[in-house]
Amino acid sequence: MEETVHKSPIKIKYIWELPVRFYHWLNALSIVVLCITGYIIGDPFAIQKGTEAYMNYWFGTVRFVHFAAGYIFFFNFVFRLYWGFVGNKYSRWYNYVPLKKAQWVEIWDVIKTDILQIKCKPIHSLGHNALADITYFFTFIAFVLQSLTGFGIYAAMSNSWFPKLFSWFVPLVGGDLAARQIHHILMWFFIIFAIIHVYLVFYHDYIERRGVTSSMIGGWKFVESEEEGEC
Repeated sequence: MEETVHKSPIKIKYIWELPVRFYHWLNALSIVVLCITGYIIGDPFAIQKGTEAYMNYWFGTVRFVHFAAGYIFFFNFVFRLYWGFVGNKYSRWYNYVPLKKAQWVEIWDVIKTDILQIKCKPIHSLGHNALADITYFFTFIAFVLQSLTGFGIYAAMSNSWFPKLFSWFVPLVGGDLAARQIHHILMWFFIIFAIIHVYLVFYHDYIERRGVTSSMIGGWKFVESEEEGEC
């Protein structure tokens, strides 16, 4: 006798609002640009052209692109801070601090699934899972430190009033060299984070089958109706 399997109808639920998706992709683009130009600034290579001297000023262009991307990165992050208070329940700040027992239970479940791989059961979080939330919380702290060190270093060579708002941070961490080291280390943190992030997005897309990847493009995820009700 064949076993009858009852499957709940699949519906869609709007998770990530347009401002969150816009922030995500603009943040990703600015970090890529910042990492590439920042690496070149930290270890520049020689490029010689058989033209006039002023046409060889490519390093100045690299610095300009880095600084411009830095402004975009910073104000985009400030916008995300604001949206954490006015956005829907999936983007609110209370998600990012594990104050409830259920969040810690989910963190352990995700560790067993993602890292230890002793569990294959999908994680039933429509937004970020609890481990991702706390990881993003520490990433936001890294964003703050990167902005403080970046604009703090820039303040010494800029006549603009805005970078000088951050000049106090360089002496606080021990001077220009220490600030540059922190800035450089955080660059590698973002590179490693991006690699892990992309892997886990596709991994959870595979095990959960909810459209994790496409949700950051269109905003929608798939959900069983018996789990979430009408969407």
